[in-house]
Parts: sequence; structure tokens; C-alpha cells
Amino acid sequence: MNIYQIIQQLIECAITLEFIESEDEIYVRNQILYLLGMNDFVVTDRLQGEPTIADLLEEIVEYAVRNEVIEDLFDEKEILASNIVNCFMPKPSEVNKIFYEKYKENGIEATNYFYKLSKNSNYIQTKRIAKNISYQSKTEYGTLDITINLSKPEKNPKDIMKEKGVKSTNYPKCLLCVENEGYAGRIGHPARSNHRLVRIELVGEPWFLQYSPYVYYNEHCIVLSNEHRDMKIDRQGLVRLVSFVEKFPHYFVGSNADLPIVGGSILSHDHYQGGRYEFAMERAADEYPFQLNQFPGVTCAIVKWPMSVLRLRGKDVKELVDAGDCILHSWRQYSDPSLDILAYTGETPHNTITPIARKRNELFELDLVLRNNRTNEEHSLGIFHPHKDVQHIKKENIGLIEVMGLAVLPARLIQELEEVKKQILGEECNVAEYHQVWAEELSEKYKEIANQGNVEELIKKETAAKFLRVLEDAGVFKRNEQGMAGFKKFIQTVNRI
Repeated sequence: MNIYQIIQQLIECAITLEFIESEDEIYVRNQILYLLGMNDFVVTDRLQGEPTIADLLEEIVEYAVRNEVIEDLFDEKEILASNIVNCFMPKPSEVNKIFYEKYKENGIEATNYFYKLSKNSNYIQTKRIAKNISYQSKTEYGTLDITINLSKPEKNPKDIMKEKGVKSTNYPKCLLCVENEGYAGRIGHPARSNHRLVRIELVGEPWFLQYSPYVYYNEHCIVLSNEHRDMKIDRQGLVRLVSFVEKFPHYFVGSNADLPIVGGSILSHDHYQGGRYEFAMERAADEYPFQLNQFPGVTCAIVKWPMSVLRLRGKDVKELVDAGDCILHSWRQYSDPSLDILAYTGETPHNTITPIARKRNELFELDLVLRNNRTNEEHSLGIFHPHKDVQHIKKENIGLIEVMGLAVLPARLIQELEEVKKQILGEECNVAEYHQVWAEELSEKYKEIANQGNVEELIKKETAAKFLRVLEDAGVFKRNEQGMAGFKKFIQTVNRI
């Protein structure tokens, strides 16, 4: 490997992608040489092929490890790669200037620019994301998206030991804080030298737009508060969601719930997720139209979906938000013990929502997914959480992305499902204990038809069926006669306010 060739080709890539001008070449080269502890440079012939920035960075990082510039630790390699890219990244002020110049012409052009920048800069880890196993599966509720997440690399024991020895710090306070922009990183905190944020204003407050480094769908973005404060679902939050959609009508945006178990992985920083993707829930049909008496300009419906979803539509943003807020307040206080729904245990609240906003044609839409985080002896992780018989597929919280119909499943399933396939085919296998009952059921179900040619599709279909059950478990009003009657009873309660 010729390190000079690799550095030169990286710089040429940066010029081609319009990160830098040709006049910047020597400057950027010298910055990279310094990071690698190199004191000379020899101009050489170009490498064969068309490697990406991610490919070239891997080569440079490997060189740095071999030559003991850095230790062979995941975080140190990430820090170096991020710092190298930062040598040719535009400053935040430049990114925002270009973004808003494009926004004046077209909001889509602005987000296209920022998304492309985030991918080309290797902030969005496109090469790692490509390792994910993704497919779609048809169900009675529409086509679900299934992803087995292989993109996030696991740390080895050496990384973990190093992390334990590092003194903790409170800067940045969390992974979503604005102070991550340009932060070099450290052992135990990801490198963000190549990270950029777009400044936006939502309801008079400074907020920021970025993309997820491990996108799960097209243009998977994160909208985060300038202030490090807890997640909170309230009227102001609904206003912000609709305000974002007004600014970027080609994006949806939603919020994880603000309570443990039914919330996302980071409840300590107020943020939303959005993007340019149509989930199965958005395509789901209206099942039970109704009207809220106080809001004649808003049309409402129960959505045909495994979870409990109310969809509101209207042209008047204020009336739409008022209707959403009315439902939120009603739900916060609502109990139906016959359906295991209790609003409080003592003073501890259990009811909240997962709200999603979008603009479809000329109408604004709010989807309000009713959530409850109560536990009991039988369901210690949550009554409206994946139950024990499906936790071998999905045990984690059901957040915004899953609610809308995209399963993010753990990497362990890749090898584990291979063993289940073997059992279905009657081959020698080593099925994990928690899959054993399921594997035996599938072996019996498919014993007459399973073969090498179709077993993969059978496993995909059955895995998707388990995820569908996960969503049904998370629904507060079950999809049966008693549950739907309870759902309609709640709507009547809202109308009595």
C-alpha cells in the first residue's frame, strides 16, 4: 500500500465532490500529513479503480495503526478518520449559508444538498449501513419493513477496558447536544469532527437539523433542541412538529413518547425524527371515521393499524393542533381497568402518545399513537410492550420507527435464524433456547414444504409475523371486539369535554 497514493486520491475525491477547490490541495494535504505524523510527501501515480472516501479512510486508518500513530482501538480509529475528513469540510456557517441559499429556491434542493454532504463526508456511515439485512413483508396492515441491524460495529474487550479507565466528563452532555458539532471525540464518546448542523427556528426557539449517522430509511433526520432538556409531549411540541412540516413539506416528522418503556433510547434531550420516506402506517387506511364536536374543520379516524392510532387532518394548523392537544389531555387522564389501561399508579403517569406530523396534498395530518407504560407481575417489562413469547425476536422498546412499521432487529438474529432454518430442514442444528419453541412450531408447520429453495423466504415471513405481534402487543386497544369498543368509548370521552 502506497500511503502517498491514498492521500492524493482522497484529496482528488474531495475536489470532485466539491468539498474543496484545486487551490486547497496542498493545504489539505499538509493537514492530513500532520495528523498522520508524516514529514514528507512524494507525488505518485493514481490508484486503480474508483474507491470511495470511506474506502480510502479505511486504508489510511490501517496505515496509522500499523505505524503506531494510533492504537488499534475503535474510538481512536474513528477519531482519526473524522479529523481527516474535517480537513476538507466546510465550516458550519458555510454549510448554513449554502443550505439557505438553496432553500430560497426550493426546500427539497436544500435538504438534498445537506443529505449529500452528510453522506459524502462519511458522517452518514453508508458503507456500514450497506451491511444491514433489509426486506419487506406483506401483512393484512400493509407492507412492513424489516431490518436486521448490522451497521453499528461492536467494541472488543480491549476497547471496553480502555473506556473504563477514562475519566468521565459532562461535555457534551449527551449524543444529541449541539456541542457535538465538530467535537473530536474521545474514548467512549463518538468522533464528530465531520459533523455539521443546520440551524432552524421552531416556534421562536433555536433548533437544529442533522441526519442520523446510521440512517434506517431515506433521509432519516434528527431535529434537536438547542437546550439539553427532557423529552416532553405537549401542545407546544405538536406545534413544533407541524411547524417543521410547514418548512419542509416533503418530510414527515415525529416524536418518541416521553415516558420510559414506550419512549426512545434518549429521553434526556428533546428531539424528533423525520425524513423522506413513506412508512406502512402512513399508507394504512382509515377504519373508523369520526368527528370531534369542538373542531369541525378537522376530520378524524381510527387507522387500521396493529397499534392504536388516531389520524387527524385539516387545513387550519391551529385547529389541527388544538384537536391533537385535546386528545392528548384526554388520554393523559384516561383509564379503563377492564383493558388494563390505568392513567396513574399513585402519582406516576402512564399515558402518553407518539405523535407524527406530515403534509399530504393540501392537508396537514397528525397521527397520534396512544401509549401506556404500565407494568405488572405478568409483564414486568410492560403490559403494552413485546410480550415474553416474542421477545426472542424483539425485546427492546418500541419507538417511533417501529411504531410506523419498520422493525429494527438485533444483529444476533443473523446467526440464530440460520440455526432455526436448519431445524426446519431437519438438519443438525444448535438453536438458541429462547427460539426453541418457535423453531419447533415452524418445523411442524413447514415439514411438508420446506426446502433449501424456500426456507429463507419462510423465515423472513415468520420473522415479520413476529414483529407484527410485537406491534399488536404494544397497542393499548386490542384489535378485537372488546378492544375496538374500548377505543370508541375513549373517543366518546373526548367528545364530552
